[in-house]
Amino acid sequence: MNIDINQRAADNIRILSMSMVEKSKSGHPGGAMGGADFIHILFSEFLSFDPDDPSWINRDRFFLDPGHMSPMLYSILTLTGHFTVEELKNFRQWGSATPGHPELNILKGIENTSGPLGQGHMMAVGAAIAERFLAARFGELFTHKIFTYISDGGVQEEISQGAGRLAGFLGLGNLIMFYDSNDIQLSTETKAVTIEDTGMKYTAWGWNVIQIDGNDQIQIRKALTSAISQKNKPTIIIGKTIMGKGLLDNEGNSFERKTSTHGMPVSEAGGSFEKSIVNLGGNISDPFQIFPEVKEHYVKVLRDKKKTASEWKKLKDEWAAKNREPDKKLYSFYSQEVPEIDYKSVLHKEGSATRAASADVLGVLAKKNENMIVASADLSNSDKTDGFLKNTHAFTKGDFTGAFLQTGVSELTMAAVMNGMALHGGIIPACGTFFVFSDYMKPAVRLACLMGLPVKYIWTHDAFRVGEDGPTHQPVEQEAQLRLMEHLKNHHGENSMVVLRPADSAETTVAWKMALENKKTPTALILSRQNIKDLPSEDNNRYAEALQSEKGAYIVQDCKGRPDIILIASGSEVATLVEGALLLKNDGMNIRIISAPSEGLFRNQPESYKRSIMPDDIPIFGLTAGLSVTLQGLVGPKGIIWGMNSFGYSAPYRILDEKLGFTPDNVYRRVKEYLAWLKS
Repeated sequence: MNIDINQRAADNIRILSMSMVEKSKSGHPGGAMGGADFIHILFSEFLSFDPDDPSWINRDRFFLDPGHMSPMLYSILTLTGHFTVEELKNFRQWGSATPGHPELNILKGIENTSGPLGQGHMMAVGAAIAERFLAARFGELFTHKIFTYISDGGVQEEISQGAGRLAGFLGLGNLIMFYDSNDIQLSTETKAVTIEDTGMKYTAWGWNVIQIDGNDQIQIRKALTSAISQKNKPTIIIGKTIMGKGLLDNEGNSFERKTSTHGMPVSEAGGSFEKSIVNLGGNISDPFQIFPEVKEHYVKVLRDKKKTASEWKKLKDEWAAKNREPDKKLYSFYSQEVPEIDYKSVLHKEGSATRAASADVLGVLAKKNENMIVASADLSNSDKTDGFLKNTHAFTKGDFTGAFLQTGVSELTMAAVMNGMALHGGIIPACGTFFVFSDYMKPAVRLACLMGLPVKYIWTHDAFRVGEDGPTHQPVEQEAQLRLMEHLKNHHGENSMVVLRPADSAETTVAWKMALENKKTPTALILSRQNIKDLPSEDNNRYAEALQSEKGAYIVQDCKGRPDIILIASGSEVATLVEGALLLKNDGMNIRIISAPSEGLFRNQPESYKRSIMPDDIPIFGLTAGLSVTLQGLVGPKGIIWGMNSFGYSAPYRILDEKLGFTPDNVYRRVKEYLAWLKS
């Protein structure tokens, strides 16, 4: 083994990382320089990938957790041919392929968007579960490893507990994590905030723990070799590394292990950029140089990677020839195909809660969608994801033949795991909990929106009607927060999320249909705890009418002639409007009722459609169990909304409806007052 060329490659990564930050006058050089040895050994000797086919399904995955260490990742991916030197020079600039924190781009070798510490390695856990799930169905040919890289900050973030506990519990032997333990944080040394024994902590969770000098390439190689042979436990390699390895100050003295180099260019931190380049064997006149011998070394590395991938693909072709149906299924999994489902035949009890209607649909999906994994945060019997669970079984250590993940009480963990499954590919991930606990999930939901991951969120107990549980469990402001994601565009110009609050069982079925057909963004289903009267159907075909939900809002009940007022709501409030409209009709009024499960989808419709159901010159009354602002974009500045503008209260939900004004009688009174005010 030529140790010199490997050291030379690591030093090249250090110089490139330092130079990117120096040129942009922004970034984090120190950690990237400390991690260069590990990242070089991993990518050149252990990570399996195809340079000619970045989306090869059986590649090993690498998930970066500390996104601020992007210079390290961009540098190694330049050596592997994914990036150009010119792209490195454009680090952190407008339109750059090398932003300050990596953004999902499989063709560039970037497996995950990283930045919020802790989430990257949690996504790796999700990918490791996905790999085990698929290997259990298609065989050992499809096994591969999930590597992830974490920093001191990621270990401190609370989500790391969820990752450690869950991966250890499930015995994810395919998961290998390098912990870059350099004892330096952005503003302090780690000893200023923690005295924990990280190795003991992960041992307690059931991990295989290896401790090494993280800058010793021989130890790195030995640790990775040992970790790859591990079958029944995830492995954490705790590598003590040197922050800013190789840095010198202006006097030529060591400038390593400095807090300042964590988050600013070397020259601004007090070190010498020029002397450090020379110390690492670089050329001051060309700091972005790829050393010729390193370039030559990686030519051989990439040739070997291509050969290994080619050999696997030949084996896969042989397998496919003998297993035609499984091969078709495998293709359908990775191409995100959804099987034909006769949604209109899904049966519901009359007047069901939408969470119960969702359970009915999930029972069908469990039998039809063979690559769907559903998770719940210790609430499967209450969020009714058990409709899926009753047709499969939960994952346990060594058994991934089921399709359900009991994550325990850990909503953020669950959401990030779902992201990892989606990133791995081949999986339709869905997860459930109470809507109020979406607050715990939002950091991961936001990343799903940014990355365009088709995760399905099942949020039940959608309003104050949780009742006796009191205000801690009664969502009020949550829907307004989620609706903002329908306003926010992703980088492809799409609504970053589809948020659906169905009004009855039929709309719930359609909502699931829409969720499975949405392969570009996350979808949220906001569902009721309490029973809801089915909406009336003129043609006795409620499902067909509910299909209009795909437009975001539609007329569920209309009048002859011009409406005197339009009533609009989503979820269970639509049924309340229907009852309130009966009282108004008794006064001879013409009423139009609109169900609006998705404001975002409605805004995407042609103006002609929007005006056809909600003309500008007709008064609008909105009813929402969320903040009044939830409906503001639909009723407009001249409309009026009856909503919740305080936290909830503890009482049976029917009492709350009465006390808070969510009754047909109050709809009648408020509409009458509103119209009288307009005439005054």
